[in-house]
Amino acid sequence: MTIATSLPVPMLDFSRQFSAIREEVMAAVEAVCVSQKFILGPAVSSFEHAAAQACNTPFGVGCASGTDALWLAMAAAGVGPGDLVVTTPFSFFATASAILRCGATPVFADIEPITFNLSPSAATDAIRFIQANLPGSRVAAILPVHLYGQCADWDAFSAIKQEFSLHLIEDAAQAFGATWNGSPAGSLGDAAAFSFYPTKNLSAFGDAGLVTTVDAGIADRATLLRAHGMRQRYIHEEVGWNSRLDSIQAAVLEVKLRYLPAWNAARRACAALYDGLFTAAGLAASSTQDGIVLPITDPRAGHVFHQYVIRAPRRDALRQHLTDRKIGTEIYYPIPLHLQTSLASLGYKPGDFPVTETAAAEVLALPIYPELREDEQRAVVDAIAAFYS
Repeated sequence: MTIATSLPVPMLDFSRQFSAIREEVMAAVEAVCVSQKFILGPAVSSFEHAAAQACNTPFGVGCASGTDALWLAMAAAGVGPGDLVVTTPFSFFATASAILRCGATPVFADIEPITFNLSPSAATDAIRFIQANLPGSRVAAILPVHLYGQCADWDAFSAIKQEFSLHLIEDAAQAFGATWNGSPAGSLGDAAAFSFYPTKNLSAFGDAGLVTTVDAGIADRATLLRAHGMRQRYIHEEVGWNSRLDSIQAAVLEVKLRYLPAWNAARRACAALYDGLFTAAGLAASSTQDGIVLPITDPRAGHVFHQYVIRAPRRDALRQHLTDRKIGTEIYYPIPLHLQTSLASLGYKPGDFPVTETAAAEVLALPIYPELREDEQRAVVDAIAAFYS
């Protein structure tokens, strides 16, 4: 096998996307500058409407970041002090910190080994344990994460919602455009939170977020909370926060939203090519004892491959090997939330969530974005094959 040692492959290259849409983006930014309406102006309203329509929801509420969107979605749904929220320990820190910001407490449950998403059976076990051992405690919500761009098992979580009468809030930060049984992420739960951080499939030129919901009451309260609890200037109905979406970010996002279906299709094509290349190289296996475990898509899910994540034996050594060849990689996430020092007060310890802890030791994200070239993907697979040869 030919080893492409001279071809660097960046984990992400923003310039390729920007060069293709530069004129449209700059025109949209200029229009905002001419309007002089920079915060929650017409550009924000226009994007909120377009994004909600893309998610098949009646309401979209723009905000300052994906982290704020998580807090707004839960707070607007009534999650508050003393409540418990069941979620995954295998996610970005904001999943847990937003719960704490509501005054609630995260309750972790283990993940599915195939999709890395929160396990419905583990979440159910956690709720039943709370009911049996903590009488008077209220599990207000479950916060599943659509990790890496694949929706969590919403059939199972919908059944749990009915059984226990709680809220379902989607952490859809990585999943704009993903679907479950044909329904878009953002329309599945009582509310959903999106991030438009620059690395996301739909990305701003800075921080930005969005709450989508089918519930008019949740939308109204999220709109109130994002602007210091004001409907009328200087009249504060409750203590909110400054989490307003600025008009330039909204204008950029609305331009990019028109391209997102094609970009997500290109990501799926990249994932399929990786699958074929790894299989042809004899690297694909059902467990890390035998080789690399490739991502698996649930047949009910429309995956948008925010990340292409493999399970790899000797992961850290492999990553260094790729770094030496100037091939970008990332680990999402090396330390699970239940083992983070800042969350030690929650009382978890190593071994509490073995599926999560195994994943954290094995996962490796490879370069994937719509503009990634075939020769670059071949270079990635060739370099990995060289490591294991």
